[in-house]
Amino acid sequence: MRVSRRGIIAGGAAAIGAAGLGLASVAEPLPEGSLGGADLARGHRLRQGGFPALARTERVPLLIAGGGVAGLAAGWRLAEAGFADFRLLELEDRVGGNARAGRNAVSAFPLGAHYLPIPNREARALRHMLVGFGMVVGEADGRPVYDPFQRTAELEERLFWQGRWQEGLIPRTGLSAADRDQIARFEGETARLRALAGADGRPAFASPIAYSSRDPALLALDRQPFTAWLDAHGFTAPALRAHLRYAMRDDYGCEPHHVSAWAGLHYFAGRRGYAAKGSEEDQLTWPEGNGRLTALMAARFPDRIRAGQIVHRVARGGGGIAVDHFDVARGETVRTEADAAILALPRFVAARVSDEIDDAGYGYAPWLVANVTVDRLPAGPGAPLAWDNVSSTSDSLGYVVATHQSAGHEGPSVLTWYQPLSTEDPRAARRRLAETPAAEWKRHVAHDLLAMNPELQGAIRRIDLWRWGHAMVRPVPGFIWAERATPAPPLYLAHSDVSGLSLFEEAHYQGVRAAEAAMARLGHRFESLL
Repeated sequence: MRVSRRGIIAGGAAAIGAAGLGLASVAEPLPEGSLGGADLARGHRLRQGGFPALARTERVPLLIAGGGVAGLAAGWRLAEAGFADFRLLELEDRVGGNARAGRNAVSAFPLGAHYLPIPNREARALRHMLVGFGMVVGEADGRPVYDPFQRTAELEERLFWQGRWQEGLIPRTGLSAADRDQIARFEGETARLRALAGADGRPAFASPIAYSSRDPALLALDRQPFTAWLDAHGFTAPALRAHLRYAMRDDYGCEPHHVSAWAGLHYFAGRRGYAAKGSEEDQLTWPEGNGRLTALMAARFPDRIRAGQIVHRVARGGGGIAVDHFDVARGETVRTEADAAILALPRFVAARVSDEIDDAGYGYAPWLVANVTVDRLPAGPGAPLAWDNVSSTSDSLGYVVATHQSAGHEGPSVLTWYQPLSTEDPRAARRRLAETPAAEWKRHVAHDLLAMNPELQGAIRRIDLWRWGHAMVRPVPGFIWAERATPAPPLYLAHSDVSGLSLFEEAHYQGVRAAEAAMARLGHRFESLL
């Protein structure tokens, strides 16, 4: 997700005052609002075990465990291919994973991932789906034309820099000649890598990454930290490094030294939007973010989704797969026997339910997301309000405006504010995320917004918090291209974790790949989209 501040995250309330706006500036009482997140009770129930004895057994040819983007993509692909006899189990009461959405009287809004870049040419399955969803409305010079009402409206991005808002997220004013030279050199280098092919003829960096080159010289980038690569190439300018830090926290929830050089460069070189001229670098977005996409996928097979199911054991038997799951509403354990099963679960969950899977080397970044309902739109000196608004003086990643796609919109809106807890050990950050009172988080969010946009004083009506303890897998050095054992069919893994990058394109690809492999195993005829 496109989701920077050394405030409370880095060192508590004392650091907040350094931004020039003390806590007393946030009016009391604090705005009302909810505190939500992934269902901790059900997650802890899985960890603790002790489920009741088996109550009944069911049978289905193909079972999907997990209703995030990968599981929904698998179900969408099955339905698209005319394979109807399958079922999807989801722990939460709603599917969508970290692309879920919410809604209030003002607007729909994302609870996590909020946009999709125009897909690359190689992302055939994803482009096929977007055509089916009516998001591709024609063709020009042999390239797709995307619905302009579903692309980011102008202004797309702005940065609060040296007291004013500027267009774009890389500082362009008040820089030394050396700073400008390094920024230009970095942009030139990433443009070169974007066009580069490896010795095997594949793109050096592709999206999905399965289409990337396996040239050893390129894969070696995965074994060193991004900061080591930057140092070796002389990219040390503070303004550039600050932007690169934003980027790594944006997509990966990590500090630059936590990320492999391959992952760091993929952020800039891996996406080459295949679209009509002038829209190649656009994003697709909606008020509810990628919740639009998950809802459309789920709508292809609503009668096959079973929510409130805690999958707690997956084992082989009788030539197929047996999946035990606890039905929360009924309070009973059910066994579903299937000829094939797709585990569309985060690796740390998959490793808990199956003895064939381990999660060694996997780590996850925690995030805090806040949807802030305001009476009026923010403004500020310099560039006008953008869809994505970031401050160079903040350790948050700023906010996106849910109503930005509505032409001429004035009045109330929802600002979706993001902060990865990237400056501390993920386990400690998860604990603090869970234990910090909601009032303290609200105060932090309100302070951060007012530091960027003081004109919002008195206009904040609600702050709805959402905690992601395991928001995304961390692409640390040596992780993405490491060799890992894969379960034998008819058990298939499908999750962005399989790719090592928590991106919609990766989750979608892995879901489609697993669905097609399962259909082939079960003898269902189809034409591959991969």
